[in-house]
Amino acid sequence: MKQLTKAEEDIMKILWGLDEGNVLAILEQLPEPKPAYNTVSTIVRILEDKGFVDHRKEGRIHIYFPTIKKTDYSNQSLNKLIDGYFQGSFKSMVSFFVKKNDISLEEMEAAMREINNQENKKK
Repeated sequence: MKQLTKAEEDIMKILWGLDEGNVLAILEQLPEPKPAYNTVSTIVRILEDKGFVDHRKEGRIHIYFPTIKKTDYSNQSLNKLIDGYFQGSFKSMVSFFVKKNDISLEEMEAAMREINNQENKKK
């Protein structure tokens, strides 16, 4: 899976939230100062070329929708981060974030409970 630029990722986040939409609907969700309509349209077409987005026509309007789930992209991005900066060690990544973000023992325990809950749901 290809990596997205910041602008492409911003558009994808909107599309994941909307499930589908035309360029105007995407543009309305962007914060001020809003980019030009043509800029958003170009980014959406780049996303389509990369395989992240597809469209269907409704009259003269293109309705765009994601072809890749947000969780799949998030997992791929996280794995790339772990491999690139932490030599593939999840433990090293967690240790780094605990040290840099001054995470308390209670927050770590809450995170572990959440992980355990997710594991139990898989079973």
